[in-house]
Amino acid sequence: MTTVNAYLTFNGHCEVAFNYYKSVFGGEFPYLGRYKEMPPMDGQTFPPEDGERIMHISLPISKETVLMGCDSSGAFGMTSSMGDNISLSLNTDSQAEADRLFNALSKNGTVKMPMSKTFWGAYFGMCTDQFGINWMVGFEESQPK
Repeated sequence: MTTVNAYLTFNGHCEVAFNYYKSVFGGEFPYLGRYKEMPPMDGQTFPPEDGERIMHISLPISKETVLMGCDSSGAFGMTSSMGDNISLSLNTDSQAEADRLFNALSKNGTVKMPMSKTFWGAYFGMCTDQFGINWMVGFEESQPK
């Protein structure tokens, strides 16, 4: 079954925002990663000023829903502006389903990151559809069935 979650992008205040959301919804962060913890990719490293920014954070807010987020990073050319700082994140049951959804959503849109294996072990890609909606599509082989 494919699940849909909100992914929020901030301009340097992701950690403050997620600590607030944690006070509202309760729970714990199963993952909080900073850009300085990322391995170099294609020889690219992050500038020291981005090191403490949040690369990814997640907060389960119900059995079915996880609120996720990050800070934008100039190293990836990411910017964050109101109205363009929310993506829908799809988690699929198979790589084939991830490819099908990604290909359909990116048709006549813009591929921001093609589907590929990632350093965190997922098969993942990002695109903006023809209507300007941001999508993240992923499959994690170790996800619970």
